[in-house]
Amino acid sequence: MGSHQSDLPDSTSPTLALVHPTEQELVQQSIKNGASWRGALSIEAYLRREDHLAQQELTRDGGITWWALVDTAAEKRSVLSGCETLRKRALLAQDGTVKDVLCHGIGSVFCPPEFRRRGYAARMMKELGNKLQTWQAEGVECLFSVLYSDIGKQFYAAHGWEPFDSSHISVHAAEKPVNGSMKPHNLPEARPLYASDLAELCSIDEQLLRKKMNGLASGGKTAVAMIPDIETIRWHHAREEFVANELYGKTPTIKGAAVGNESGKRIWCYWTRVWANSDPQQSKGNVLHILRLVVEDDAGSEDDLSNAPAIAALLAMAQSEAAKWHMAEVETWNPAKVTVAAAQLLEPGAEVVHRDAESIASLMWYGNQPVNGGHVGDMVTWLGNEKYGWC
Repeated sequence: MGSHQSDLPDSTSPTLALVHPTEQELVQQSIKNGASWRGALSIEAYLRREDHLAQQELTRDGGITWWALVDTAAEKRSVLSGCETLRKRALLAQDGTVKDVLCHGIGSVFCPPEFRRRGYAARMMKELGNKLQTWQAEGVECLFSVLYSDIGKQFYAAHGWEPFDSSHISVHAAEKPVNGSMKPHNLPEARPLYASDLAELCSIDEQLLRKKMNGLASGGKTAVAMIPDIETIRWHHAREEFVANELYGKTPTIKGAAVGNESGKRIWCYWTRVWANSDPQQSKGNVLHILRLVVEDDAGSEDDLSNAPAIAALLAMAQSEAAKWHMAEVETWNPAKVTVAAAQLLEPGAEVVHRDAESIASLMWYGNQPVNGGHVGDMVTWLGNEKYGWC
């Protein structure tokens, strides 16, 4: 390990530093954290997946950064705690204007078991929170960073990442697809989306998002959003495809669904499949996540309940895809009222679940702080708080 327990430094030691791990340290850390995050993969396949993900459009050329807390005074240093950050394009609405900013998404926060309960993760997050405000911010501001906590709300909140809405609604996978000819739903027809369809739709989505942000800015609101660009969506799909190929020797081709053909009046979504079950023939624990749901302007607002049948048609195709790939359910994060209504058209008993332990969307705000001990969430709106932002 490089250190005996009795030789370990105190978490407040001035010799502790946040550094970039060597390649060997990164591999060692990945082997240790793989027990928690490899999901359905073997450790060997998990290491290959992480290497594969580091070479995607989103992550290459400095898009991903690895961090490690080490003791600089140790004769042979060990990674006392580690994590990674992904550079993301983002938007800020503030003072009546909208501007492009930088955001960092934090993932893979891990303290090896032999170093736990000594405050090392807390020290690392304190150092990291300060570092990210200026990290890679040449010529562009970094106004916020995000993470998705799997250890509840308290730890990260204590270090500056405030928990935001973290809810979801789910429907079960369904063997038979629902289409416009089937009753009782009488849903409109949904068509599948393939990888070649997504770049254009992501570009349209970005323009729609900018328009919404402008509306919030004009109303005097402060809002942030990570941009759901094609690089982000492809990163999720690269992850999905790698695991599918390992488990089944083939990869999914249907990446989402759309209703409507007329530009300006369409509704669509992208999804990704996440396998947690190590038995490729078992579905328990496997989830098809809706990455992003988009309603074009002329199709009505996201809260227009008349769109519930169209969104239900998208979810129905997702149910079918989930069943084909041994998923247990389809999950949509922070659903609007119309999405809840859509899910309940398919499953009347579907209910919104408010998470308090896993995938807690958390945000550190680097701008002006709330007065009188208020919450960042009362001052800043997080637009597009959906699964596509997860890392």
